[in-house]
Amino acid sequence: MTTSPIWYMISDLMKMKSVKKIKRTLARWAYYFFYWFFSLLPLKLIFILSDGLLSIGFFSLVGMRKIAKESLTIAFGKEKSEDEINQILHDCFFNLGRGYIEMFCYIQRPELILKKLRLTDGSLQNLENAIKENKGVVGVSAHFGSFSLMLLHLGKLGYPIHTILRPSRDEIMEKSFQTHRARMNFKTILSFPRYACIRQSLTILRKKEVVVVLMDQNTDEKSGVFVDFFNQKAGTPTGAVTFAMHTGSPILPMFTMRDGKDSHKIIIEPHFYLEIKHTDEETLQHNVQRITNIIERYIRKYPTEWGWMNKRWKSKPVENSTT
Repeated sequence: MTTSPIWYMISDLMKMKSVKKIKRTLARWAYYFFYWFFSLLPLKLIFILSDGLLSIGFFSLVGMRKIAKESLTIAFGKEKSEDEINQILHDCFFNLGRGYIEMFCYIQRPELILKKLRLTDGSLQNLENAIKENKGVVGVSAHFGSFSLMLLHLGKLGYPIHTILRPSRDEIMEKSFQTHRARMNFKTILSFPRYACIRQSLTILRKKEVVVVLMDQNTDEKSGVFVDFFNQKAGTPTGAVTFAMHTGSPILPMFTMRDGKDSHKIIIEPHFYLEIKHTDEETLQHNVQRITNIIERYIRKYPTEWGWMNKRWKSKPVENSTT
């Protein structure tokens, strides 16, 4: 007699005493279920069902909506009406959800990755021009649009793209993700342990390949610097600039956004080099601000593409913090 997957799930939950562990277990089983479920259905039916699933999720995830509303108010509270902010919140949630559903579908149907994404005019040439500098390339992007599909697309075109990603807090899920990435030739560098990440990234850059860094995650003064982001100080990682300082690699901004309900466009800007200041600290601060300004420009232009559910301004500069 075989034991059903539902029994395994219930058994796992009964062993859990921590709320966080229970949430991670539920998320893991939801991932397994939808990965299996979407593998059985035709693509058109999946996209028809997705609107209903996302509507349920939108109204259920109250905490996530609250965080996103707070973030949108910080960024646009003086520029947009509450109705406009609520519309961005709604569209952002649905874009993010569709992105996850597309990821489920496309890793099972990898031929669609080249069909559903397109490079805008000049983007491929900008990538090749940066690689031709023969110094390695530090790609900079954000949790913006379906950035994972963008990187898969470029990898499938044969470009040596490696991406720094934070490992999942769920070790079982992380092993599953790594299996999928390996099958898709999606080359990743785990951000932890930190020094291993730094060594691996510098090695790849010295091999004249591309390391992509997502520059929109909250950090504190121990591992980043505070720069202006939507007129607020935001703790920002410095990895991309640090790598470029050590290797002389050019910086290459790259972003993707929805271009139709189930298709996307990729924009790769011309590369640039660091502007060197009097001290390393000034060089770091100045160039992190330059990159953050680029990310903010894209978010302002395509506000529904960014993950507003992120507590981007959570950390505060020490001199402004209260006890």
